[in-house]
Amino acid sequence: MAGRRAMRTGGTGMRGLAAAARSSPALPFLLAAAAAAALVGGAYFWVVVASFRLPDSQALGCRPDGEGSWAIGVFYGSSPFHLRPIELEGRSSANGSAWPVANPVLTCASATDAGYPSNFVADPFLYLQGDTLFLFFETKTTTSMHGDIGVARSFDQGATWEFLGIALDEAWHLSYPFVFKYENEIYMMPEGNKKKELRLYRATKFPLEWTLEKVLINKPLIDASLVQYEDNWWLFASDFTRYGTEKNAELEIWYSSSPLGPWKEHRQNPIYKADKSLGARNGGRLFMFEGSLYRPGQDCSGTYGRKVKLYKVEKLSKEEYKEVPVELGIEEPKKGRNAWNGMRYHHLDAQQLDSGRWIAVMDGDRVPSGDSTRRSISGYLGFLLAIVLVTFVGFVKGAINCYIPPSFWAAPARRNELSRILPVYRFNQKVRRYSTSLGRYITATKARLNEKTWSNKLFFCVIALLGTVNVCIAVHFLLGGNGTEEAYTHQGQRSQFTLVTMTYEARLWNLKMFVEHYSRCESVREIVVVWNKGNPPGSDAFDSTVPVRIRVEELNSLNNRFRVDPLIKTRAVLELDDDIMMTCSDVEKGFKVWREHPERMVGFYPRMIDGDPPQYRNERYARGKKGYNLILTGAAFMDSEFAFKRYWSEEAKEGRDYVHKNFNCEDLLMNFMYANASSGAGGRTVEYVHPAWAIDTSKLSSVAISRDTQKHYDVRTKCLAKFSSIYGPLPQKWEFGRRQDGWDK
Repeated sequence: MAGRRAMRTGGTGMRGLAAAARSSPALPFLLAAAAAAALVGGAYFWVVVASFRLPDSQALGCRPDGEGSWAIGVFYGSSPFHLRPIELEGRSSANGSAWPVANPVLTCASATDAGYPSNFVADPFLYLQGDTLFLFFETKTTTSMHGDIGVARSFDQGATWEFLGIALDEAWHLSYPFVFKYENEIYMMPEGNKKKELRLYRATKFPLEWTLEKVLINKPLIDASLVQYEDNWWLFASDFTRYGTEKNAELEIWYSSSPLGPWKEHRQNPIYKADKSLGARNGGRLFMFEGSLYRPGQDCSGTYGRKVKLYKVEKLSKEEYKEVPVELGIEEPKKGRNAWNGMRYHHLDAQQLDSGRWIAVMDGDRVPSGDSTRRSISGYLGFLLAIVLVTFVGFVKGAINCYIPPSFWAAPARRNELSRILPVYRFNQKVRRYSTSLGRYITATKARLNEKTWSNKLFFCVIALLGTVNVCIAVHFLLGGNGTEEAYTHQGQRSQFTLVTMTYEARLWNLKMFVEHYSRCESVREIVVVWNKGNPPGSDAFDSTVPVRIRVEELNSLNNRFRVDPLIKTRAVLELDDDIMMTCSDVEKGFKVWREHPERMVGFYPRMIDGDPPQYRNERYARGKKGYNLILTGAAFMDSEFAFKRYWSEEAKEGRDYVHKNFNCEDLLMNFMYANASSGAGGRTVEYVHPAWAIDTSKLSSVAISRDTQKHYDVRTKCLAKFSSIYGPLPQKWEFGRRQDGWDK
């Protein structure tokens, strides 16, 4: 009887627990917390992540890859120690898509667009054939996810490249295609360490058809380079079987009387084997300059292929080898991930042209090795921690509101002598004693976590904040691409523009922030500050990654913004007020749209001008009219040669005088100049790009000319009437949302 009563008592306790679980608000709280986390994550994506350039989900190539996002650039100079990137040479593309051409000149998109989907291109080697350049390189194909050897051709000394196809494809990974000529035959010695041998191929139909000539060395050597020096051929390479501190830190030398072998090991092998920063692993072709031999090597400290180091060979014989480091002579990239080679560059091939000048190709990457893998792990960990925190809060919430009947902890009311001596009874007694203690602890904890106390509210707020931070971290790493604000290509090429802003001494604090931010945008070549009034600062007053030129004007006039400037070296100019802050990604979008239509002004602030007489209104009015016919030049791309000369033409003189008199409306006059000389598709003169976000810092200052909005609008309405009477009306409207990419919505 006592046993049955105990069972009934216990059953009552279990039913009470079940009822408490059903009535607990923990599940609704969990659902609400999950919904809030999703909302926060979506908001973070829209405000922050969407401002980065994200990978195209429909693209066949150029996908995130753990090995990186390598691309290839071209450099020129009077010697291999004075090399400058192609954009500083002022070279324009033959197809008119870049003024000037900018690095990188060959990317994964070059191969993908030609029908060979690729995630990156790296390890470039040049082969010169008169005025024609051939470029061999590793391309990581998306079908097999290993390296093949691609080849491209240039007829204009590297400004534009035509991807010809895959020169060599094996069942294993190939890279580092060292190409050279010997006894009227063209050979290629690629890395293929998975085969555990160093192979030599001969061209049967250059540059796309090759056959295996022979196996040079039965050893998994990587990044093997040949050079003929004095009476022998020398082979520099690294053993891929090394591990630990010796991985990427080992160098071996072999020698022979012929590049076809047989090869013998150097007496000092391995030359290096312990320090990854020494540049032991080869970083490109060895070269001769002024009678001395130089070897490029890879500094692999911190990350694989961090930078190229150059060494001068002082002693090379069958018994001895000695080299010393020398300066490479290429300026270090300063824009970090916003530069195509901002994080690492690990390969250089420099050769002398028939003209006596030098050309070099170099690969570079904007992310460190394993970046995509680390970002994925960080993102999933962020989500996991957010889930754990939400679950924990839900558990605590349920525990606070959960009712456990006292009878659950109570011992049986009656006992008999037989039950006292059974082991099961004694075990149950211990369990009940511990359960009673646990019950008291839970009750005390529930009292402390009473929701009505400030400490409890603070506790939940901290947990909610931590969960929100983890959701944002997860969204950033999983959906934010590689976190770069990368430039866009047009017809397969990159270019650069000059940023022009106008200011004076009262706004110097704003200008410094402005320069620091925009100088990090990838396509910005130079920042020109039109100084209208006061004592100008020196160029060294700014934290800038590009040259800053202060152009001091004699007369304080808004017309100075569009003054003809022969020192500007780019066709594209971004006129940008010093109080406008937007992301580099949005700036790069605007630049791409302008390159598609260089005859137009492309900007970020649209207006709709209509009425009789015409009225100046804000962007909200243009949205209501579902179109625009004017772009404010406070943030607009234009052709510097056409626009500036047009603005300073005799035809525009009356308008300029009116602008100077009223100290306003220079941007409106520029729109009339474009409309009056409209040419191109349908006579369209302006195009709009919608920024993810933009901040007008003039609202924080007392020196803005447009601080009194209504007065400012009244003056501009009078300007419209004046300019319309002189130059005729502005065009009819163009609708928002006409672009397929949705950038003008």
